[in-house]
This record gives sequence, structure tokens and C-alpha cells, in this order.
Amino acid sequence: MMDKKDLEYFKQLILKKREELIKQIEALKQNAIGEGRDDTVPEQSGYTYHMADIGTDAMEREKSFYLASREGNLLWHLDQALLRIEKGEYGICVQCGKPISRARLEAVPHARLCIECKSKEEQGR
Repeated sequence: MMDKKDLEYFKQLILKKREELIKQIEALKQNAIGEGRDDTVPEQSGYTYHMADIGTDAMEREKSFYLASREGNLLWHLDQALLRIEKGEYGICVQCGKPISRARLEAVPHARLCIECKSKEEQGR
């Protein structure tokens, strides 16, 4: 079990990552919504757009939505780690119950599996 000082350290680390992630998600949403042209009503514009340009814009929006979704998933994992801190379960592998190494938590503060269980999980895929 971690002491209060370590738990507070990891809590602050997770909160910082969470704040950065929220900013990234907002930026991705703004990019996806776009401040560019509206390709749904091309006749309202004085310009004509090539179909390839419209396709590129659509692809960029899709990519932004995908990235925002992926970042949203990471945000959920960070929130779950904060819950584990509150419950006193942080730093304990949810599979085997052994402590997760500090080095692993430094690298992946939302880790819920020790390195051994994570390796087994990845091999099972």
C-alpha cells in the first residue's frame, strides 16, 4: 500500500495529465467542427471546390473525431485511476493483487495491471 505522500504525488500527476487531455480534446473538437468551408452547401460560396479538397476535409474531420474518441477513452482511464486513489486501491494490480511498480506508474499513471499481468493480457490477444 502506498503512503499518503505517494498517493498525492500520483493524484497530482493524473490531474495534470487529465487537464492537458481535456485541452487536447477541445482542440480536436474545434478542428473537427472546423472553421473552414462548409462543404454541405457549396452553392452559397463564391468559390468552387474540387471534390478532392472536400474529401480531404472530410477525412481530416474523421481523423479528428477518431483522435477525440481515443483521447476520451484515455480520459475515462484517468478518471478510473482517480477513483482507485479515493478508494485506496491505487497501485494494486486488479488481476493478481500485487503492487504495481513505481516505474510503471510513472510511465502509465492510470495503469491497473502490473507489468506481468499486462504482458499476459497482450499475449492473449
